[in-house]
Amino acid sequence: MRGGAKIAAMRWIIGIALLSALVFNPAGPVHCAQKQPADPAANKSEPVRPYVSPAASKSVEIGDFYLRRKKYKAALSRFQEALNTDPHFAPAYRELGKVYERMGFWQKSLDAYRKYLDELPSAKDAREAKSIHKAIARLQKEIYAEGPTSSNHALPR
Repeated sequence: MRGGAKIAAMRWIIGIALLSALVFNPAGPVHCAQKQPADPAANKSEPVRPYVSPAASKSVEIGDFYLRRKKYKAALSRFQEALNTDPHFAPAYRELGKVYERMGFWQKSLDAYRKYLDELPSAKDAREAKSIHKAIARLQKEIYAEGPTSSNHALPR
């Protein structure tokens, strides 16, 4: 036999040996995926723990995932969750502005972007946030072009 055939034969022999050891075990056959009996006493002793929100950064990360997949309501709820966890977490306001803008709520988006600039740790960071400044300018044009009868102040559904 060649080298490859010898290895294949050895693997086959070892496989048969392991299988026979499992099936013909002196303690009885091994049953895979046995259903465990339910113990109602164990369930009663464990207290029900309340939901604990993840860190604000984790909520924003999950919200970004939804935003990239155009699941705006899910993204919105995650960004709001981040702000409930930490009301001074600037990236949550930035992402909240993005999701409101994509949903067509320009005034809410504008407010979120402004809050983002207010929450940045330094004035230098706020000046360097050029994309946000451009978005604010664009949104102001949209809002003023629509006039006061705009319906973009409504809550998202």
